[in-house]
Amino acid sequence: MTSPADELPADVATLSFEQARDELVRVVAELEQGAPTLEQSLALWTRGEQLAARCEEWLLGAKRRLDEARAARAGDE
Repeated sequence: MTSPADELPADVATLSFEQARDELVRVVAELEQGAPTLEQSLALWTRGEQLAARCEEWLLGAKRRLDEARAARAGDE
């Protein structure tokens, strides 16, 4: 079974949440301004999808850790 990180390019899979988020903001701004060519727009869109997936992966991991900590705390009480 593969994880979402296995499907991302190596450079995206190694980004921290903050790095991926900041680059995603830049990509969205570029897309909103309009890329000169369709090919560039598609490349930006693809990169944005990869960055969004990386951010989601980080957020799901954080949620999982919080849920585990809450369950452990509830078990201690």
